[in-house]
Amino acid sequence: MNDVARIDKWLWAARIFKTRSIAADACKNGRVTVKGVSVKPSHTIKVGEVVSVKKPPIIYSFEVLKTIEQRVGAKMIPEIYRNVTDAKQYELLEMSRISGFVDRARGTGRPTKKDRRQLDAFVDPALFGFDDIDDEDD
Repeated sequence: MNDVARIDKWLWAARIFKTRSIAADACKNGRVTVKGVSVKPSHTIKVGEVVSVKKPPIIYSFEVLKTIEQRVGAKMIPEIYRNVTDAKQYELLEMSRISGFVDRARGTGRPTKKDRRQLDAFVDPALFGFDDIDDEDD
């Protein structure tokens, strides 16, 4: 087993991207960083490095536990990397899901004024209703 691997091959082999070409494109477009620096697809990674992958709306972080260049089964993934993504990133993902824009049908365009009001009416009580409860207890 090698102690280094190409980042595009590792991202594909670790099942972070569906194909190697998608992984390479992500590297070329600056969505993959190691130690805060954007890397090219040919960049080599070592065990212990943290790879950050931007998949909007959040940035995932993975600690490399094993360097591989051949795709493995999904059951083997815990041996390949450890997900060290910040909890705040997952909160951001959940907030974007609640807002409705992630699930919005493609091609429907911007929300109308009526859609926007319905969205605000749905989101506001869910997010800001907790402040009102605290004030009543005082």
